[in-house]
Amino acid sequence: MEKKTLNSCLSRKCLPLIPIAMRKCLLLLPIALWMSVEPAHAQGPEGKSFGFGIILGTPLGVTVKLWTAPDQAFVADFGASYFGPLRLQADYLWHFDAFHSSIVKMYAGPGLGLAFGNGGDRFFNNDEDHPDAQNELGVGVRVMFGVNIIPRRAPVEIFAEVGPLIAFVPNVGVGVDGGVGIRFYP
Repeated sequence: MEKKTLNSCLSRKCLPLIPIAMRKCLLLLPIALWMSVEPAHAQGPEGKSFGFGIILGTPLGVTVKLWTAPDQAFVADFGASYFGPLRLQADYLWHFDAFHSSIVKMYAGPGLGLAFGNGGDRFFNNDEDHPDAQNELGVGVRVMFGVNIIPRRAPVEIFAEVGPLIAFVPNVGVGVDGGVGIRFYP
């Protein structure tokens, strides 16, 4: 009998052994975290707590931000990865005043990335004959570092971010996530 190791369990061979209910829980986790956070007031542009906009990078899509404290925020991004699959990612960020400015701040924080479908990026193998090439779910953790600009009299936030992504389902691998974008605070 073949001995099960961590790498063999993280491969596509064991993915069917993960119950569908558990896979759905992994997909709903970012949404549950989002809904459980109580928004704080007066952190974002013009004292607003919720913003939405676009992100160009990984993924190319929409972004939302919910300030939870004067220096903390929850961010979720959804869109297409450059290499094909849809991506959903969620980060919890701490903002700090590295530039001694009320307009420009830096931020950092951990997050989770999910990829859906098949395609060639750090979650998936590019070779169509490889057993992992047709996997339907990729999971990884990430740590984002960025800078944001919040003008004093405009309900917008401009940001740029980059950070490592460590994928562990269906393959173990390391990549770099990054993007630039803008959020509007209605």
